[in-house]
Amino acid sequence: MTLPNNPYNYIHIVEGGVLDIVADAVVNAANSSLLGGGGADGAIHRAAGLELLAECRTLDGCRTGEAKMTGAYKFKTAKCIIHTVGPIYSGKVEDAELLASCYRKSLDLAWTKECASIAFPCISCGVYGYPLAGAARVALSTVEEWLLEHETAAIQIYFCCYSARELKVYRELVQE
Repeated sequence: MTLPNNPYNYIHIVEGGVLDIVADAVVNAANSSLLGGGGADGAIHRAAGLELLAECRTLDGCRTGEAKMTGAYKFKTAKCIIHTVGPIYSGKVEDAELLASCYRKSLDLAWTKECASIAFPCISCGVYGYPLAGAARVALSTVEEWLLEHETAAIQIYFCCYSARELKVYRELVQE
């Protein structure tokens, strides 16, 4: 995978979850209610505290493929949390379009808030059932396209791979 010729833009594939990294914006693979759930979503809500839940209640949920930003509250390693709702995998072309939209909308929010870094989990790869290799390909190609369209955006982009399998898939794709 080729990256834009811009020294200010970097993509990093890192081992660990979004809770393990210091970044201005942390992306939460949320459910449509934005009121917390299982896995990383629940862990992010626990780390941020009840103030996050209170703010999320004012947002009227979030549609699949969209993103909304909140404060990070007690989440000490981020300035803000970007909540995005990935698609539940069905095998349709629309799945990839919605997943790509999650990455684009999250990057757009981070850029408008002048975030210098953003950390992504593997969106839709858990209980939403999106096959990892396909989701990683969508994630990387969407971010590459976004960087090409925003050549002046100075932002560090972290793909947080919680498992060894995720890490292997992302690293192999970057080397293609």
